[in-house]
Amino acid sequence: MDELDWVEEYPAAVTVCDREGVIVAMNARSCATFEAQGGRSLVGRSLLDCHPGESKEKLKRLLASPSTNVYTIEKKGIKKLVYQSPWFKDGQYAGIVELSLPIPFEMPHFVRG
Repeated sequence: MDELDWVEEYPAAVTVCDREGVIVAMNARSCATFEAQGGRSLVGRSLLDCHPGESKEKLKRLLASPSTNVYTIEKKGIKKLVYQSPWFKDGQYAGIVELSLPIPFEMPHFVRG
């Protein structure tokens, strides 16, 4: 089994870009989420072209200075957790992974230990 086979059917949209913001991978959920914008044909295109205004500026900052950006959104009656974080290859910054995971509107929060 290829070490990344699991991600194709993972129940969150997983979109990966390189250091310049070029999309290098999308799983099935990501392709479905962005179908109206081109789906899998977005691979090889700039993620910056997919973001308007302030979100484009935020993405530029994330690409320039690798850090993590986390927020929730609601769109079409679905609440999602969006987690954008750098990924690394051989210890070197390689780009950003964006996870977009549907979450319940009400969910428990635990404080442990």
